[in-house]
Amino acid sequence: MTINIPNFKNIELKNIVCDYNGTIAKDGKLLENVSHLFNKLSKDFKLYVITADTFGSVKEELKHLDIEVIVLKTTNHTQEKCDFVKSLDNESCIAIGNGNNDALMLQNTAISIAVIGFEGCATKAMLNSDIVVNNIEDALSLLLNPNRLIATLRK
Repeated sequence: MTINIPNFKNIELKNIVCDYNGTIAKDGKLLENVSHLFNKLSKDFKLYVITADTFGSVKEELKHLDIEVIVLKTTNHTQEKCDFVKSLDNESCIAIGNGNNDALMLQNTAISIAVIGFEGCATKAMLNSDIVVNNIEDALSLLLNPNRLIATLRK
């Protein structure tokens, strides 16, 4: 998807990278309506979920979706998430998250969205994001309706 956001940037978006718990899941369980939105987005984007998998449920919860799951292996999750988006060509990525360990990933992508959600949103994540939304449905809907991105981000 190519988006020209006046006085912000022109972007060729290919990848969506989401944090899991607090962003698209609660207590290890995928939130309602996320599957439906991911199925729509998978037509235009490659989807990734990157997580420490605190509850050990991510692969089971997402097995029915066309999503690549990345389970973090190091003790420095902040850097590992950032390194992952850079390995994808971070300028073609949209990142969505809510935690402190998402802040560097959010700072290093073409478009970043912080989700407040039921867990709240870490200040560092919010300050490193282009957009802040109330919930994951709002974040994913922005990507299904790119004119909303343009309206929010143009200068």
